[in-house]
Amino acid sequence: MATATLTVPGGRTDRRRPQRTAGQRTGNFFIYFLAWSLVVLILVPVAYIIIGGFRTNSEITQDPAGLPATWQFENYLNVLTSDVFWREVLNSSIAAIATTLFVVTLGLMAAYVLARYRFRMRGVLYAVFAAGLMFPMTVAITPLYILVRNLGLMNSLAGVIIPQVAFALPMTIIILVPFLQALPREIEEAAFIDGCSRLGFFWRMVIPLSMPGVITVGILAFIASWNSYMLPLFILNNEASFTLPLGVQAFASQYSVDTAKVLAFTSLSMIPALVFFSLFERRIVGGLTGAVKG
Repeated sequence: MATATLTVPGGRTDRRRPQRTAGQRTGNFFIYFLAWSLVVLILVPVAYIIIGGFRTNSEITQDPAGLPATWQFENYLNVLTSDVFWREVLNSSIAAIATTLFVVTLGLMAAYVLARYRFRMRGVLYAVFAAGLMFPMTVAITPLYILVRNLGLMNSLAGVIIPQVAFALPMTIIILVPFLQALPREIEEAAFIDGCSRLGFFWRMVIPLSMPGVITVGILAFIASWNSYMLPLFILNNEASFTLPLGVQAFASQYSVDTAKVLAFTSLSMIPALVFFSLFERRIVGGLTGAVKG
């Protein structure tokens, strides 16, 4: 759509905003309406769980969609003062942080080789990683369980961390390869002329320049590990090693009659992931955008 330009006395030009047609205004209205509808559909269940934790069981039974008559903070305080909750938070944090560190480190090194070096079977190797995106964990859960059991890693966080790293690497490499390919060759040549080794160039130049992509894959790996349920369900049978998703299920089974307390436990379990994602939302979008441009 062209911008209207008018000539005014004195030789100046007056640039006016283009007038939108009725069809364009209607299209924008439907787009915003659809977007807000999706936001409401996503937030309503979350709000219901959080507010339900402040109600009593009788209120939830009589009016499931109502607001608390008296805000019951004891439900949340009971969960926060429980050793079980903080033990599961610790287990989830260990699994998520370890998974993120291994995914970022291994993914960045593998992506650097695929992006900056030319060797035989390079395309085949990249295709193998790309094919990993089409191989969900649900398909591999049975052989994965047998493998973890044979390695003696049952009921340990290591048995959860290693498979999570393996399944997160394909997405990590697919995102990081375009970032590393976009780095100018002149920078690498200038570093080698100045006496920088390949490893030194990787640490001093590659990592800082690819930091948006590194942050993106790190956030995605952390959130995926924090919310992981199926893999810990098969690997972890000891309550002492439960992560938060398993803890929510165990807590709901143990306190099935106390619905308000179960909602409070569920709310506290999902808040860290929601806060983490909200704080780094722009980083994720910016990193994915850079990967597409690259």
